Amino acid sequence: MAKHGTARDDRRPPVSSDLRTRRGKSESNPISSPRADALDRLIHERLRLGIVSALAVNESLSFSDLKKLMKTTDGNLSVHARKLEEAEYITCTKSFEGRMPKTEYKLTPAGRRALERYLDHMEALIRATRER
Repeated sequence: MAKHGTARDDRRPPVSSDLRTRRGKSESNPISSPRADALDRLIHERLRLGIVSALAVNESLSFSDLKKLMKTTDGNLSVHARKLEEAEYITCTKSFEGRMPKTEYKLTPAGRRALERYLDHMEALIRATRER
């Protein structure tokens, strides 16, 4: 029996980067198009969009604050926050208050630009839909 992530996954055919267009979706489709102004799938995910949005209106938030705001678990929040960190959309600072560890998150300028592009894209989709 193959372990997760080994031989079983190797049997799957590689996914072509132009798969969306070969399946008949138009290049002008703003969601499926790989253009620079395409939807940012990294922050499109509900929890990550929530994190970025919360940080956009707050100078910084602690892990506990974000966890309460997002109504999620420690593990789920840390996984999604790490993805945003890797993309350099947020920064994470760890410190201690007395003997208690404190993790603080801030939105980076790149994260703010990504959120603004995402919101502009969503507004354009809404306008296009309403104009039909």
